[in-house]
Formats: sequence, structure tokens, C-alpha cells
Amino acid sequence: MTFAPPKLALMLVAAALSWGSVANVMAQEATIRKNLSERLPNLPKIDEVSKTPMNGLFEIRMGNEVMYSDADGNFLIQGALIDVRQRRNLTEERVDKLSAIGFDQLPLKSAFTQVRGNGKRKLAVFADPNCGFCKRFEKDLQKLDNVTIYHFLYPILGEDSRTKSNNVWCAKDKAKVWNNWMIGGTTPPTANCDTSAIDTIVAFGQKNRITGTPLLLFADGTRVPGAVPMAQVEKILSDLK
Repeated sequence: MTFAPPKLALMLVAAALSWGSVANVMAQEATIRKNLSERLPNLPKIDEVSKTPMNGLFEIRMGNEVMYSDADGNFLIQGALIDVRQRRNLTEERVDKLSAIGFDQLPLKSAFTQVRGNGKRKLAVFADPNCGFCKRFEKDLQKLDNVTIYHFLYPILGEDSRTKSNNVWCAKDKAKVWNNWMIGGTTPPTANCDTSAIDTIVAFGQKNRITGTPLLLFADGTRVPGAVPMAQVEKILSDLK
């Protein structure tokens, strides 16, 4: 009879335990998928099942949406998972990571730009011309320096929003006409051209679940909804240096 060297024996035991753990997780994932799909046939397709820091709780990811289940798929929980010791909203952090959009993914050819100062910092803004919060945010944006702003016309508030977006896009000086309307209240003059760029932006926004305006995207993929204070925008831009 031969015996494996002590170190090798320990490695084999560790490997066996590791494989057993992996097999157990895979079995639990299969059970969760099967039971939830059978019991909730209208549930969106489950893209990923993964363990959470909370014992016995599994994350169920469907696109960018996150829910939670027990190991048997008997219960489905919708809401925030909060680590009270570290005071972290784990659900919010996870959704932010899932919904991040890198600059290399943006249809930059469909945007118009404004460059201030050295233009080194980058910020993308999705806005509807009839969005009141967008107008307020646009005024605040005038205070931002050393930045290149990529404006994406995102008309989601009706036909008039699309008309104004078309007229801005077809203007000789898009940035000027945009600022005149958003800040000064001067209606964009009628203009005609190929506006398929706006169709591209709308399709991109729908694909990435951009449901409101303004929406800000930063160079590291950080996604910030709403007309947030300019101090917050400045802080994010500064932290990216």
C-alpha cells in the first residue's frame, strides 16, 4: 500500500472540498432557476444566480434588475440588501455596477460637444429639450470648466421634444442653439437634415434602460441620474484624475 505525501494529501483533500462546494452551488443555482421559472412563468429570463454575503440568500439577476431568493427558489425578495455593519446598500452598488456604461460604448458620433478650458475631463449628458430639470442642470453646467461635454439629444417627453431635438441637431451651431433654448428660452429655429443620429441615441438609451433625464455618464462608467448639484459632478470628475 502506498501513501500520498502529506502536502499532496492535503492538496487533494482541499481540491475535493472545493469541488464539492462548487458542485453544491451549481446544484442550488439549478434548483433556483428551475423552481422560479416554473412557479413564475412571467418572470424575465434569469441571467445569473450568485451567492450574497448573507447566508442562504442568492442574488437573481435579470438584465440590470436584481432580486433575491432562498436556496430552493421558494421565496423571491424585491428590495435593498443593506450591510448594516458597513452601512452599505449592496443592492444599489450592484445595480450601479451593472448599469455602468463605458465611454467606449457611447455613440459619440451622434452627440454634439461643448469644450471648456482645456477640455481634458469628459462628461456625457442625455437630455430632453422639454425637461425642466435638464434646463436647470444646463444652467449649472455653465460653471464647469476644463471639460468636454458630450450632449446626447434624448427626446422622451413627446413629439414636441423630438421636433426641438431635430431642429437643434440640424442647426449650423448646435451648441449655441441648444444653450439659447435651454438657458435663454429661445425656441430652436426650424431646420432640416438627416436626424438618424437621434434615432441612434434613443435606441441606445432604450437598450441601456435610460428612462429619465438628465442622465450623466462619466469616463469611468459611473452613471448618475438627475439634476445633481454641481459640487457632486465636480467631485466625481476630480476623483477620476
